[in-house]
Amino acid sequence: MPAQAGQAVYPALQLKAMHKKNLIPLVAFCLLQSLSHAQVPAKRPNVIIIYSDDQGAADLNIYGSKDLMTPHLDKLARNGVRFSHFYSASPICSPSRASLLTGRYPQRAGLPNMASSKEGDAGMPGDQLTIAELFASAGYKTAHIGKWHVGYTPETMPNAQGFGYSFGFMGGCIDNYSHYFYWNGPNRHDLWRNGKEIWEPGKFFGDLMVEETNAFLAENKNDPFFLYFAINIPHYPLQGEKKWLDYYKDLPSPRKMYAAFISTMDEKIGLILNKLDELGLTDNTIVVFQSDQGFSTEERTFGGGGSAGKLRGSKFSLFEGGVRVPAIISWPGHIPKDQVRDQFGANIDWFPTLAAYCNIPLPNRKFDGRSLKPVIESAAATSPHNEFYWQSQGAKTNPQWAVREGDWKLLHSPFEADKTELTADGLMLVNMAADSTEHSNEAVKHPDIVKRLQSKYQAWIKEVADQQ
Repeated sequence: MPAQAGQAVYPALQLKAMHKKNLIPLVAFCLLQSLSHAQVPAKRPNVIIIYSDDQGAADLNIYGSKDLMTPHLDKLARNGVRFSHFYSASPICSPSRASLLTGRYPQRAGLPNMASSKEGDAGMPGDQLTIAELFASAGYKTAHIGKWHVGYTPETMPNAQGFGYSFGFMGGCIDNYSHYFYWNGPNRHDLWRNGKEIWEPGKFFGDLMVEETNAFLAENKNDPFFLYFAINIPHYPLQGEKKWLDYYKDLPSPRKMYAAFISTMDEKIGLILNKLDELGLTDNTIVVFQSDQGFSTEERTFGGGGSAGKLRGSKFSLFEGGVRVPAIISWPGHIPKDQVRDQFGANIDWFPTLAAYCNIPLPNRKFDGRSLKPVIESAAATSPHNEFYWQSQGAKTNPQWAVREGDWKLLHSPFEADKTELTADGLMLVNMAADSTEHSNEAVKHPDIVKRLQSKYQAWIKEVADQQ
């Protein structure tokens, strides 16, 4: 298939696809890939994506939390652009990560539900193109450090998905000191470097992430790099460091445990931002920060602790609190400083946005994300999304789904809703401009809008499920 206008087909990506189909041997693939790298100019901006885990939309000081100490992320926001209406394509971990990595809705990415935390279980199909593969094919050194949770087989783990270096755990969560998965036993150790199990008992995982990251930055300071820093905070178990537990001791439970973990995360991220300064890389590094979805109210996180401010909902729910997230992009001297953008944006947009900033043409395939570059550069620009869609869990029986069209949002069987709020067929229509807290159901007043959005959802889910 010929490339569309403005797109490119990368030799290394074609070779990867052939290798996955066993059409060329691995040695030849690696050799040809290295030759394709040699043709690419070396001087391009570096990229770091920081992806936090189960963080509420309001859970940074700069996002309105008066009881949190988050100086490093606040500074990052003041040095760049932060979004007030930014969304994940899923309210749960694995689909959110798959959509980030592919620039596609989770359904099109082949991972609409949670991936397994058991070694030997696959996740997102290996033939999906990841942002790491795109950047690697453009000559970037690539690394994954932290949580993966997108697949636990050799074909679906990071080194097979475009990451030249990988350190972290493959499942949904670990104890931060033993690095064991203690849920859905038997207990399983889960710490890996480049596909090989390693042991670091007693070492705080956040510190290990910083050590690995700073070593990668130092080693690649003269080469363009792409780093996916998937920090597992503030996901349970809430294991903030003692100095932060002491700092927040007077807050009520579970907020104090959650707050201590947030500040622990902020401090670890600060160490990495300081390393960029030390290496003289800050001005040539794009840093993106975003949460994967809303805060958790699970028993394992003491029933809550996070906050979405005035928004309704949390992790698992398609109410705003489950999918609206803090999001920041910083690139000193290249994008505006200390700006807020109110336009709609989503995690699937980072793929084309970062490709645009790094002058990497997109290959010829279907992307659902759109470049946010015009929005980042101007508050007057329009959002690239007039419509957006979600489906999460229970897809074959009673799916939870939502459609956003301008100010209108139609939800079906939303988690955390009272059945008395919904129509007989489980629908809730909200005008987000008039009711941002999502408590007023306008479905009976506007049956025409309900019908139109239902039809759009039905067409969308068929298209993304059938055409992957």
